[in-house]
Amino acid sequence: MLQPERTDKLPGKSGTMHDQTTEPVDFISLYRRAFAEYGTQALWNKRLLDAPTQEDAMVVARALRIEGDREARRLAEQIEQACRATF
Repeated sequence: MLQPERTDKLPGKSGTMHDQTTEPVDFISLYRRAFAEYGTQALWNKRLLDAPTQEDAMVVARALRIEGDREARRLAEQIEQACRATF
């Protein structure tokens, strides 16, 4: 028998807590994600640092914009936003 759909949820919101988190992602995790996803494609001439600064992350974001595809540019925007949030 089918259960009726719950109506106590907000429209456009899923029921899991993970989808509703609004905590910003820090620039260091985005920096590492950039190397994991685009290291050989767009960051071939950059070195992954253990403790990157905001300036290091901005250099990686610029390289993603120049050398990467559309998804890389979206990641670059996220890195830039995370860096600006920490200033």
